[in-house]
Amino acid sequence: MERVSGLLSWTLSRVLWLSGLSERGAARQPRIMEEKALEVYDLIRTIRDPEKPNTLEELEVVTESCVEVQEINEEDYLVIIRFTPTVPHCSLATLIGLCLRVKLQWCLPFKHKLEIYISEGTHSTEEDINKQINDKERVAAAMENPSLREIVEQCVLEPD
Repeated sequence: MERVSGLLSWTLSRVLWLSGLSERGAARQPRIMEEKALEVYDLIRTIRDPEKPNTLEELEVVTESCVEVQEINEEDYLVIIRFTPTVPHCSLATLIGLCLRVKLQWCLPFKHKLEIYISEGTHSTEEDINKQINDKERVAAAMENPSLREIVEQCVLEPD
Protein backbone atom coordinates (compact mmCIF):
# COMPACT_ATOMS: atom_id res chain seq x y z
CA MET A 1 0.00 0.00 0.00
CA GLU A 2 2.86 2.36 0.83
CA ARG A 3 4.36 1.69 -2.57
CA VAL A 4 1.06 2.56 -4.34
CA SER A 5 0.76 5.74 -2.29
CA GLY A 6 4.31 6.76 -3.21
CA LEU A 7 3.71 6.04 -6.88
CA LEU A 8 0.45 8.01 -6.79
CA SER A 9 2.18 10.94 -5.09
CA TRP A 10 5.02 10.93 -7.64
CA THR A 11 2.56 10.72 -10.56
CA LEU A 12 0.47 13.60 -9.21
CA SER A 13 3.50 15.83 -8.65
CA ARG A 14 4.74 15.04 -12.19
CA VAL A 15 1.34 15.91 -13.72
CA LEU A 16 1.23 19.18 -11.76
CA TRP A 17 4.79 20.03 -12.81
CA LEU A 18 4.11 19.32 -16.49
CA SER A 19 0.92 21.37 -16.42
CA GLY A 20 2.70 24.32 -14.84
CA LEU A 21 0.59 24.19 -11.67
CA SER A 22 3.39 23.23 -9.30
CA GLU A 23 5.92 25.76 -8.08
CA ARG A 24 8.66 24.34 -10.30
CA GLY A 25 6.34 24.32 -13.35
CA ALA A 26 5.09 27.81 -12.55
CA ALA A 27 8.67 29.04 -12.41
CA ARG A 28 9.29 27.50 -15.84
CA GLN A 29 6.35 29.32 -17.46
CA PRO A 30 7.69 32.91 -17.22
CA ARG A 31 11.05 31.75 -18.60
CA ILE A 32 9.32 30.26 -21.66
CA MET A 33 7.37 33.50 -22.23
CA GLU A 34 10.60 35.52 -21.89
CA GLU A 35 12.30 33.28 -24.45
CA LYS A 36 9.41 33.70 -26.88
CA ALA A 37 9.44 37.49 -26.33
CA LEU A 38 13.17 37.58 -27.14
CA GLU A 39 12.50 35.49 -30.24
CA VAL A 40 9.92 38.07 -31.35
CA TYR A 41 12.25 40.96 -30.53
CA ASP A 42 15.08 39.40 -32.54
CA LEU A 43 12.77 39.38 -35.57
CA ILE A 44 11.49 42.96 -35.30
CA ARG A 45 14.65 44.76 -34.18
CA THR A 46 16.18 44.53 -37.67
CA ILE A 47 13.21 46.09 -39.50
CA ARG A 48 14.42 49.21 -41.27
CA ASP A 49 12.77 52.59 -40.82
CA PRO A 50 10.91 53.55 -44.03
CA GLU A 51 12.68 56.92 -44.41
CA LYS A 52 15.98 56.50 -42.55
CA PRO A 53 18.84 54.02 -43.03
CA ASN A 54 18.47 52.87 -39.40
CA THR A 55 16.73 49.88 -37.88
CA LEU A 56 13.81 50.24 -35.49
CA GLU A 57 16.11 49.06 -32.70
CA GLU A 58 18.71 51.74 -33.45
CA LEU A 59 16.00 54.42 -33.39
CA GLU A 60 14.55 52.93 -30.17
CA VAL A 61 11.17 52.53 -31.85
CA VAL A 62 11.25 48.96 -30.49
CA THR A 63 13.02 47.65 -27.40
CA GLU A 64 13.06 44.30 -25.62
CA SER A 65 10.58 45.66 -23.08
CA CYS A 66 8.02 46.55 -25.78
CA VAL A 67 7.33 42.86 -26.51
CA GLU A 68 5.04 40.74 -24.36
CA VAL A 69 4.04 37.13 -24.97
CA GLN A 70 1.17 35.40 -23.17
CA GLU A 71 0.12 31.79 -23.49
CA ILE A 72 -3.43 31.38 -24.83
CA ASN A 73 -3.30 27.59 -24.69
CA GLU A 74 -0.70 24.85 -25.13
CA GLU A 75 0.06 25.72 -28.76
CA ASP A 76 -1.12 29.32 -29.21
CA TYR A 77 0.37 32.55 -27.95
CA LEU A 78 -0.71 36.17 -27.81
CA VAL A 79 2.07 38.50 -28.94
CA ILE A 80 1.65 42.14 -27.91
CA ILE A 81 3.97 44.82 -29.24
CA ARG A 82 3.95 48.44 -28.12
CA PHE A 83 6.21 50.55 -30.30
CA THR A 84 7.22 54.17 -29.89
CA PRO A 85 7.40 56.43 -32.96
CA THR A 86 10.36 58.81 -33.06
CA VAL A 87 8.09 61.88 -32.93
CA PRO A 88 4.47 62.39 -31.77
CA HIS A 89 3.31 63.36 -35.27
CA CYS A 90 5.24 60.65 -37.18
CA SER A 91 3.54 60.25 -40.54
CA LEU A 92 4.94 56.75 -40.99
CA ALA A 93 3.68 55.19 -37.74
CA THR A 94 1.01 53.20 -39.60
CA LEU A 95 3.61 51.92 -42.07
CA ILE A 96 5.92 50.90 -39.21
CA GLY A 97 3.04 49.01 -37.59
CA LEU A 98 2.33 47.30 -40.90
CA CYS A 99 5.99 46.30 -41.21
CA LEU A 100 5.94 44.81 -37.71
CA ARG A 101 2.81 42.82 -38.50
CA VAL A 102 4.05 41.54 -41.86
CA LYS A 103 7.48 40.51 -40.58
CA LEU A 104 5.97 38.52 -37.72
CA GLN A 105 3.31 36.93 -39.93
CA TRP A 106 6.04 35.80 -42.32
CA CYS A 107 8.69 34.74 -39.83
CA LEU A 108 7.29 33.82 -36.41
CA PRO A 109 7.74 30.05 -35.98
CA PHE A 110 4.93 29.47 -33.48
CA LYS A 111 1.14 29.87 -33.70
CA HIS A 112 0.15 33.30 -32.51
CA LYS A 113 -2.40 36.06 -32.32
CA LEU A 114 -0.82 39.44 -32.85
CA GLU A 115 -1.72 42.80 -31.31
CA ILE A 116 0.34 45.86 -32.20
CA TYR A 117 -0.09 49.22 -30.52
CA ILE A 118 1.61 52.57 -30.37
CA SER A 119 2.86 53.15 -26.82
CA GLU A 120 0.29 55.19 -24.95
CA GLY A 121 0.80 58.94 -25.18
CA THR A 122 3.55 58.80 -27.82
CA HIS A 123 1.58 59.75 -30.94
CA SER A 124 -1.08 62.36 -31.68
CA THR A 125 -3.39 59.88 -33.50
CA GLU A 126 -2.50 56.64 -31.70
CA GLU A 127 -6.11 55.40 -31.38
CA ASP A 128 -6.78 55.64 -35.12
CA ILE A 129 -3.46 54.04 -36.02
CA ASN A 130 -3.96 51.22 -33.49
CA LYS A 131 -7.32 50.42 -35.12
CA GLN A 132 -5.76 50.41 -38.61
CA ILE A 133 -2.81 48.14 -37.84
CA ASN A 134 -4.97 45.62 -35.96
CA ASP A 135 -7.69 45.41 -38.63
CA LYS A 136 -7.01 42.33 -40.79
CA GLU A 137 -9.04 43.62 -43.74
CA ARG A 138 -7.19 46.95 -43.83
CA VAL A 139 -3.83 45.18 -43.55
CA ALA A 140 -4.76 42.80 -46.40
CA ALA A 141 -5.93 45.71 -48.55
CA ALA A 142 -2.72 47.65 -47.86
CA MET A 143 -0.58 44.67 -48.87
CA GLU A 144 -2.47 44.40 -52.19
CA ASN A 145 -1.10 47.82 -53.15
CA PRO A 146 2.10 47.02 -55.14
CA SER A 147 3.91 50.23 -54.16
CA LEU A 148 3.15 49.82 -50.48
CA ARG A 149 4.01 46.12 -50.58
CA GLU A 150 7.42 46.95 -52.10
CA ILE A 151 8.16 49.49 -49.35
CA VAL A 152 7.17 46.98 -46.63
CA GLU A 153 9.31 44.27 -48.21
CA GLN A 154 12.33 46.62 -48.37
CA CYS A 155 11.87 47.41 -44.68
CA VAL A 156 11.41 43.86 -43.41
CA LEU A 157 13.82 41.85 -45.54
CA GLU A 158 17.15 41.11 -43.89
CA PRO A 159 20.16 42.66 -45.64
CA ASP A 160 22.49 40.11 -47.27
